[in-house]
Amino acid sequence: MIRTRSLVSDGSRLCRLAPLALPAAWGAVAVAWKFGCPLARQPGLPMRIATSVVFLSVGIGLVLGLRRGFARELARVRAVADATQQVLLRPPPARLDGLALAAGQLSASRGASVGGDLYEAVATPYGVRIVVGDVRGHGLAALGAVVAVLGSFREAAHDEAELAGVLRRLERALGRHLRERARDEHPARAGTAPEQPVAEEFVTLLLLEIRSDGRLSVFTCGHPGPYRLGRTAERLPVGEPLPPLGVLPLPAVLAPYTGARLRPGETLVLYTDGAEEARDHRGRFFALDTVLAGMCGAAPEALVREVHAALLHHTGGRLTDDTALLVVRNDRVRVPAQPAEPGLRRPRPAPSSHC
Repeated sequence: MIRTRSLVSDGSRLCRLAPLALPAAWGAVAVAWKFGCPLARQPGLPMRIATSVVFLSVGIGLVLGLRRGFARELARVRAVADATQQVLLRPPPARLDGLALAAGQLSASRGASVGGDLYEAVATPYGVRIVVGDVRGHGLAALGAVVAVLGSFREAAHDEAELAGVLRRLERALGRHLRERARDEHPARAGTAPEQPVAEEFVTLLLLEIRSDGRLSVFTCGHPGPYRLGRTAERLPVGEPLPPLGVLPLPAVLAPYTGARLRPGETLVLYTDGAEEARDHRGRFFALDTVLAGMCGAAPEALVREVHAALLHHTGGRLTDDTALLVVRNDRVRVPAQPAEPGLRRPRPAPSSHC
């Protein structure tokens, strides 16, 4: 096994050096011609020009060879990064238990397709459960907290019968991540676990459950509430907000807000605050509510695409914060009341007695 790995490593090194083989050989010939050939040492302008052309060709060949090698290496690194990002922040299925879904993210970090925002949707025996969150900060530095929260959600969403249990699991997972970061940043404290290991890092979160009849259960931890699109676009009520995860411990008693419903044909738009806080060159905020009001009948994929296009147009392509968007449309069919079969009589109500 060790010998196989060594052979593979040697082969990869040879592949990286292959573009330099021809310029290197040509350079060796040029040096040998310059110092070994009597003709090359003859005085005169033509011979100097010929020598300069030879060495200039060698230099250009070396530069092009290095550039080609770096381009291939960069392409391989990007392919690995794209695969990793797709696993971390995988796109939701187009349909999930009668719901149509679409999602997308715009990262403020150049060259990255994921950053400090997170989202996930899974079908469970308790309903479709969705999480949308935003780690303080943006870019690749926030990926550790994204991994901790998403990994915990993908397990807890299936294991916990109550939505409150899912939220507590997310809090514990984030706490473990912050303590591990604190130990890495302060090795002298490796034997102790500080009460607030990384006080400046926290996660705002929206945790949502959609049941088969469209009833919603919602927890919001410092996160903006979603929009509900029907005939009009309106902000969905989410109840009393909880503090962001990582700032303060969750209360001992957790009760989700259950006063909202997603009826057939209606759409939920969940997002991170980068969508509402984006500004143009004049400092004006992006009018997300106005954009959504004009897209009440749009499909989820088209809605994500159009909102992203409007956001990039508003900011001129210069984002200062990550922006995630997850759209859910209730495509479940409402079953009408069935009429009585012919020949069957409905029972008459018993006559009421009056005193």
